[in-house]
Amino acid sequence: MWLNVYVPPGKWLTGSFNLTSHFTLYIHKDAILLAAQDETEWPHLAVLPSYGRGRDGPGGRFSSLIFGTNLTDVVVTGDNGTIDGQGATWWIKYRSNQLNITRPYLIEIMYSDYVQISNITLINSPSWNVHPVYCSNVLVQGLTIIAPIDSPNTDGINPDSCTNTKIEDCYIVSGDDCIAVKSGWDQYGIKFGMPTKHLIIRRLTCISPDSAAIALGSEMSGGIKDVRVEDVRAIDTQSGVRIKTAIGRGGYVKDIYVRRMRMETMKYVFWMTGSYGSHPDPNFDPKALPEITGINYREMVAENVTYAARLDGIQNDPFTGICISNVKIGLTEKPQKLQWNCTDIQGVTSRVTPPACNLLPEKKDNDCFFPSDKLPIENVQLKTCFIA
Repeated sequence: MWLNVYVPPGKWLTGSFNLTSHFTLYIHKDAILLAAQDETEWPHLAVLPSYGRGRDGPGGRFSSLIFGTNLTDVVVTGDNGTIDGQGATWWIKYRSNQLNITRPYLIEIMYSDYVQISNITLINSPSWNVHPVYCSNVLVQGLTIIAPIDSPNTDGINPDSCTNTKIEDCYIVSGDDCIAVKSGWDQYGIKFGMPTKHLIIRRLTCISPDSAAIALGSEMSGGIKDVRVEDVRAIDTQSGVRIKTAIGRGGYVKDIYVRRMRMETMKYVFWMTGSYGSHPDPNFDPKALPEITGINYREMVAENVTYAARLDGIQNDPFTGICISNVKIGLTEKPQKLQWNCTDIQGVTSRVTPPACNLLPEKKDNDCFFPSDKLPIENVQLKTCFIA
């Protein structure tokens, strides 16, 4: 039996609540779900096994506003109804170190199959907005996500240790990464061993002056593989696609494919970081080196750029297999003299302006690879609802 819950027009105050299997939550376009600001309305959860601690502090986590675990067939949708996390009080507590457990997210679904989140507006989340974790067959489509650009850790969509995920047609204004792809933190992510793989991101518009349109990591210790990104627009955003990792992470980021990306007013077009060194505790393995390889960027245009690239691998663990082709970068009126800052990387470029660093030599008439096969998530149909 399938259960449907309809949120009608009006403002509705609620604490955290759980979803069930074979379930649709539909939010009317004139409905606003307001997240309670009383901490007693938010149950505590254990830390995620792939993280080993809360991200905001060593304790556990507050449940998300909309939460579910071990579900099959769950839909959160509407005709652009709104979920307002009323996050300002949480941001104040976080900044003043009043919390030792992780702030709530707006939507978190765990250990679930066939998850769909579509056609809703999310504003002012206490922390991350949408967090599918340990899930498969996830569709996220038509979301509008808005938070103040100085709000802490208000990531838009964070697929985390998920298989077969598609994110399409989303508009995100954020105080952190618009999309952050993750798979666990240091020794905990290595032990849990569940990668994020077979991920599609299409037709994203991102505004985030202090962060990335799409970040891979920094918690990537379970691995990130086969990510396909196309038709993304980043405006007034710190970087386009950023890879964040460090010694102790282990895991891998490989087989990444990006094409047809347009960027306007950027600090960096390309950014890879091998020294993103926050750790859950001192017990990480300093010999656990990440593998970063098979990174492909093609058909990209950027305007009003401060730096073309900052690409910093790890000494004795270089980032390899980098390919950048058919990229045109327009610089600011007073550009930095050193446009490509590269260390411990290997790869090639073709038809890139301004020309890349010596570690990425020109390979004439080379087009970086983008897969032509279809992933299984393409065969999953979005469930739509209509309320008369």
